[in-house]
Amino acid sequence: MNVHAVILAAGQGTRMKSALPKVLHPVGGKPMLGHVLEAARAAGVADIHLVLGHGAEQVRDWLKSSGHVEVNTVVQEQQLGTAHAVQQAIPHVPDGALVLVLYGDVPLIAAETLKQLVAAAKDGMALLTAELANPFGYGRILRDGQRRITGVVEEKDADDRQRAITEVNTGFVAAQARRMKRWLSKVKNDNAKGEYYLTDVAGLAAKDGVEVRGVTAANPDETEGVNDRLQLAQAERRFQRLKAERLMRDGLHLADPARFDLRGSLDFGRDVFVDVGCVFEGIVELGDNVHIGPYTLLRNVKLGSGTRVESHSVLDEADVGRDCRIGPYARLRPGAQLADQVHIGNFVEIKKSTVGEGSKANHLAYVGDATVGERVNIGAGVITCNYDGANKHATIIGDDVFIGTDSQLVAPVVVGRGAYIAAGSTITRDAPEDALTICRAREQRSFPGWKKPVKKK
Repeated sequence: MNVHAVILAAGQGTRMKSALPKVLHPVGGKPMLGHVLEAARAAGVADIHLVLGHGAEQVRDWLKSSGHVEVNTVVQEQQLGTAHAVQQAIPHVPDGALVLVLYGDVPLIAAETLKQLVAAAKDGMALLTAELANPFGYGRILRDGQRRITGVVEEKDADDRQRAITEVNTGFVAAQARRMKRWLSKVKNDNAKGEYYLTDVAGLAAKDGVEVRGVTAANPDETEGVNDRLQLAQAERRFQRLKAERLMRDGLHLADPARFDLRGSLDFGRDVFVDVGCVFEGIVELGDNVHIGPYTLLRNVKLGSGTRVESHSVLDEADVGRDCRIGPYARLRPGAQLADQVHIGNFVEIKKSTVGEGSKANHLAYVGDATVGERVNIGAGVITCNYDGANKHATIIGDDVFIGTDSQLVAPVVVGRGAYIAAGSTITRDAPEDALTICRAREQRSFPGWKKPVKKK
């Protein structure tokens, strides 16, 4: 079946109080509109028509930058209601196609639900409904004595009997485009808000003798729209809970699924443990028996089997081998590549460097633009001075090197294999292999009776 989706995304979103168009606000690290586009594609939609209004250029820029160049965009110059919005896009939909109406600010809609809605609309019309204990604010589904849908009444236009109905309209609708075009042309705005409601097409379809089927959402949460920051946060938690439950069913051990955030994709092996407060962004790959300590951020990271990351560490664009120990309070910046059995301890920062097997920097060190060999010991307070104010320079450290505490390696410099750098040294020239290199002030002097400076009054 040829299915075209019309996604409504023209609302100003004034309650968000933001310069960013509402549909571009993120849930799970991705704009809400991105989730809706993915769901539509997964449901088998062939073509997508996006109705824009406020912030149209920003949305178009995002579509281009994120690779959604195939989406057709139209602009609703005046926001006169949902039926009016669909009318802006419906001329681009062939008469023989099925049109599916979606919303750019309903990010949790499931592809499977959309498939059910499309299937139910093959020879008629289908509405997505939900059963709510508190239906306040929603349009109510009207049925006759045979439980056939006869229409939808909005909250402001409903009487007391109709307001008692708990089956509500979610706004999602599917029907043949040819019929939808005819019904849209008949929609009037004689209601409390003076708008052209898309919901009126259900009553028009029923009057034409077309069966209107209701598809009840299995989880009402997936039909919730986002209009303000509170609802955005609620959608975020629902999204994260769904992700956490799916991952746990696949074997991931989460200490607390309520304190877990995934803003990308996570691939993991067996017996992986993730403690509380961890955030995963981009593409993250974890091998078998990986342990992630609390309040850790992993962004576009690959960790080998048996690696352990302690609490409050930040790993960004890093590739880590097997059986490594990282943290607590460690930072791996983009370009960090760690071989197997590397130890990176507290307050150690690695940037655009490779660290060989068995090497360690256990505390208070900075290694940038460096190549570190195997079995190297980097002491506390060691830094590679890689930036001269204009350019970055490389430091090369051979295998089995010992860098003493509080030493500075001023790049470009090479420390030969087996070299020993004495504590407190500032190395500005290459250090030879298998030799002790020391570079300190030649004389230590003391001054008895020295008076410390006093602040001027």
